[in-house]
Parts: sequence; structure tokens; C-alpha cells
Amino acid sequence: MRKLYSYTPKLILAIMLLFGLTSCHINYTLSGASIPPDAKTFSVQYITLSDQGTLAGPTYSQTFTDALRNYIASNCKLALVSKGDLDFQGSVTGYTVAPVAASAAAPNASSLTRLTVTVDITYTDRNDSKKGFNATFSRYADFPSSSQLTSVQNDLLTQIDNQLVQDIFDKAFNNW
Repeated sequence: MRKLYSYTPKLILAIMLLFGLTSCHINYTLSGASIPPDAKTFSVQYITLSDQGTLAGPTYSQTFTDALRNYIASNCKLALVSKGDLDFQGSVTGYTVAPVAASAAAPNASSLTRLTVTVDITYTDRNDSKKGFNATFSRYADFPSSSQLTSVQNDLLTQIDNQLVQDIFDKAFNNW
């Protein structure tokens, strides 16, 4: 029993040293994101509508901007400011509605229609210019051709926005 006690101080010292040497230099969140340690703030500039994106409607820019801001704020311990250490800006460059599946009942008709939204995003890390990117993200949702777009549009855009925001977040913070 005495031999065990003689090793205890050395064991405690070794464990403390191990934890001291392996301390993290990158902040991690519960979402699995890797946030640069020197970043304390983020900003999302107003996501504009290009000519192609104007079909989304006049409020879509604000809706998408808010969705991106809210997602980042709820998944990181960064403060939202007007000009942050990590900055996102961009535009909605595509908003298309197109048939995707032929109908068995009417060969010249479509049974499904696809709404596709495309955004161009520029991400800037003001502390490390090597970590920035300029990328295009595109997502879609299908709906029955028998439905009017106006009746399903809000639900489809919510679904598409969630996917786009996740893609942008993953590219910025998970390097996907």
C-alpha cells in the first residue's frame, strides 16, 4: 500500500502536465464548429437580391439575412456586430421554378415542380485572410405541380433557407 502512495504525487503531476500541454487553441462549440480563437465578433451584411433573385420577393433578402444571423448567433459564442472579426456578405443570385418530373397521367405535364435558390457568399476572417472564401451555394425543394407556388412558397423557402444556412456555416466553421 505504501508503494501506491509514493507514486501518487508523480501521477498527479503527470496528469496536470498532460492537461496543460494539450490545452486547446481553437474554440469549439456544441455544434462541432471550429471558431478561430481570436474571433470575438461576427457580422452578416444585408444579403442583396440580384436581378435573378428579385423573383423571390421584396422581403426575401431580409428573411435570409436574419436566418443566417440567427443560426450563427445560436451556434457560436460570437457577438453580432456591424463589422465583425468574421464577416459574411453576398447576394441571392438565383431563384428558379422548373418542372422536374413527367406525369404518368399526362405525358406533356409535370407532376413535380422544383424551387431552387442560389446564393453567392463571401466570408472574410479579418484576423486571417487565408481562411476566407467566396462560394456559391444552391438548394432546392420540390412540390406537387398541382399546387400553386404562392401557397407552398413560405414553407419551401424555410426548408431551403435552413439548408443553405447550414451549408454556409459548415463551409465557414467546419471547412466543408
